Amino acid sequence: MFSRRVVIIVAIVALILANVVIISISAGSQRDQGFFQKLAMEVLAPCQQGMTTVLQYVRDTWTRYFDLVLIGEENQRLRTRIQALDKRINDLKESEIANRRLRALLSFKSVVSDETIPAEVIGKEPSRWCKTIMINKGISDGVQRGMPVVSSDGIVGQVINVSHQYSKVLLIIDQNSAVDALIQRTRSRGIVEGLGRGLCRFEYVLRKADVQEGDVVISSGLGGIFPKGLRCGYVTAAVRDDSGIFQEVHLQPYVDFAKLEEVFVVMRKEAFFADGEDVP
Repeated sequence: MFSRRVVIIVAIVALILANVVIISISAGSQRDQGFFQKLAMEVLAPCQQGMTTVLQYVRDTWTRYFDLVLIGEENQRLRTRIQALDKRINDLKESEIANRRLRALLSFKSVVSDETIPAEVIGKEPSRWCKTIMINKGISDGVQRGMPVVSSDGIVGQVINVSHQYSKVLLIIDQNSAVDALIQRTRSRGIVEGLGRGLCRFEYVLRKADVQEGDVVISSGLGGIFPKGLRCGYVTAAVRDDSGIFQEVHLQPYVDFAKLEEVFVVMRKEAFFADGEDVP
């Protein structure tokens, strides 16, 4: 690629040469003009051709350069616009997902006869042994210890500690949790207890009770903690020992605790702890 300095030098040399030839032609006799004209043509034609080629190359190069600059600027503008559109699309997707969750919560709220207040999950207990969450509602919102916490999918847990603005909720998958429940299909009774690893078991179900894989287990309403009819989970396995009076039943909770974001606190004034301690 020729630099601008080379092009300028070549152009100056060519102009000087052309002037010399023209002066020589003017100073010569009429008889010699034909010779000088031919000489000038032989000398100038290649120079002009070369200069034309060089100038055309330089012009094309600069044109392409400016075109590339313009294309680069346009690409940057397009990339910026694409990023803005991607962010907008992501925001709309998040809004749509949030709206679906809220619609499900509102639909669930219409089913529960007790007064409820919505709350957001703001923290989770990192311990593998203790399964609790923190919500952004507390004493100032009317929340008390012992109140049940639910979602549109089913039972979440029970409030165990309350501050002015926040509450800690013991999840039903915690080993210290217990919910009086029954099988929806056969009405067989039992107690849903946490296993501490995202699962539950349905304890004290009589060996003769009809329990099948896929059966839905709901809260019985007894004990004064959880409203009747809330889903606890579904049966994943039922094992009957020949010697025992109870069968071993495992449950998969309906609530996905890893993705839990919004809940409802059921404002049951008569709520108390499963161990019998009254709410203060």
